[in-house]
Amino acid sequence: MNKLIRWSITAALAGFLFGFDTVVISGADKQLQELWNTTDAFHGSVVMAMALWGTVVGAIFGGIPTNKFGRKNTLFIIGILYLVSALGSALANGPFTFAAFRFIGGLGVGASTIAAPTYISEIAPSKSRGRLVSLYQFNIVLGILMAFLSNYLLREAGNQPWRWMLGVEAIPAFLYMFFVVAIPKSPRWLISKSKKTEASKILKTIGSDLDVEQLWTEVNSASQNKFTGESIFIKKYSFPLMLAFFIAFFNQMSGINAFLYYAPRIFEIAGLGQSASLLSSIGVGAINLIFTLIGVFLIDKAGRKQLMLVGSFGYIVSLLLVASAFFFNWGGLWVPIFLFLFIASHAVGQGAVIWVFISEIFPNHLRASGQAFGSSVHWVLAAIVPSVVPVLFTSIGAGYVFLFFAFMMFLQLLFVLFLMPETKGKSLEVLGEELSLKTKLKSNRI
Repeated sequence: MNKLIRWSITAALAGFLFGFDTVVISGADKQLQELWNTTDAFHGSVVMAMALWGTVVGAIFGGIPTNKFGRKNTLFIIGILYLVSALGSALANGPFTFAAFRFIGGLGVGASTIAAPTYISEIAPSKSRGRLVSLYQFNIVLGILMAFLSNYLLREAGNQPWRWMLGVEAIPAFLYMFFVVAIPKSPRWLISKSKKTEASKILKTIGSDLDVEQLWTEVNSASQNKFTGESIFIKKYSFPLMLAFFIAFFNQMSGINAFLYYAPRIFEIAGLGQSASLLSSIGVGAINLIFTLIGVFLIDKAGRKQLMLVGSFGYIVSLLLVASAFFFNWGGLWVPIFLFLFIASHAVGQGAVIWVFISEIFPNHLRASGQAFGSSVHWVLAAIVPSVVPVLFTSIGAGYVFLFFAFMMFLQLLFVLFLMPETKGKSLEVLGEELSLKTKLKSNRI
């Protein structure tokens, strides 16, 4: 079990780089706009959002190398992308060069949301799968906290602190590549490639309660109705496809990425000074980490659906309070306090659940494709929302933006109550069968 935890943590370190890469740009936000004298629209949609468009491409196509070359090899390639992006962004001499290297880092982020949860879910036993896969989310928020802290510590480094802020990511990227070399390949992926002997050795090393013959039977049983060219978009898989779409859709309609990208700016709009804004951002990272740990602890006990319910209520209350603070000019520390509540709600709900849930709901032979679909929906919206936030803040005001997010979280609450199934404690093969069967039953009723 110690080896299993170590391998899961190593794969989950892709999440650390994801979190760091996503948020480190927040410290450079205003510096870059002033340096290159760009408009709000150009700055938001190109300089700030280009990494997110890279993430969209990485998420859409990340399932291809994950299936073809394997989960482990794809994780190593992701490390290379992060390393190149960190060094290139730090040395960039113009907005277009900068955007190009940020795009490369985005490719790594997008692909990691497929390869890492898929890998961990395939080596983990059913009883602890939620906890182990959610280590990916824990590493994301740890990366976010480290990025906020790093930005604060490097805020006066040299003549252009933003170069140090972005370049420092090269260090964890290199270490991650070194660690990934030591993890084994996914036994389920090996079996899908008819490499039973190699899969057997890894299962024995893991100490799994499954033997290779049992896993061989389950994987092939789940795939026995598979026909050439089958995809997640056929009617048989419409229910898990819908679940993946909505959980990814509502994740971004909470405004989480917009907030993480522009946290210092939002705090400044609320009346805090620059240094206080950066310190408040560190508080965001710390709250995120604490409540993610709570989510990781509870996900295999309370279940995915219960955490989503708690998170949905917390979202609605906190976002309404943030909107009210901007509408009524409450100022002071109210906005940071309300946003801390927002981050806590996200961390214990959507943050802890999304990558676990999407990695569970598709059958083995389509898991990477299903993960790619859910990740693509997530990242398309994650690119669109932050790119329009600077313009919306200027044109309609922050209060209306947060009010819209609150309304979307009310819709998420309805989704969780009436559509989302509980997946805790069930094998991947059983879940694949159950959710496909649910589609058939609904079709028969119609």
